[in-house]
Amino acid sequence: MGRFLHGSARKAEALEDENAKLKKLLAEQMPDNAMLKDVNAKKW
Repeated sequence: MGRFLHGSARKAEALEDENAKLKKLLAEQMPDNAMLKDVNAKKW
């Protein structure tokens, strides 16, 4: 049972790391997305 908990903790930590990376990527892309929507909304 101890190995299961240790493995689960390791997996949870890896998922938390991946989640943080994905949140960072999303935050970096949001301004670009907002700018493109703004440009697209303008009548040329």
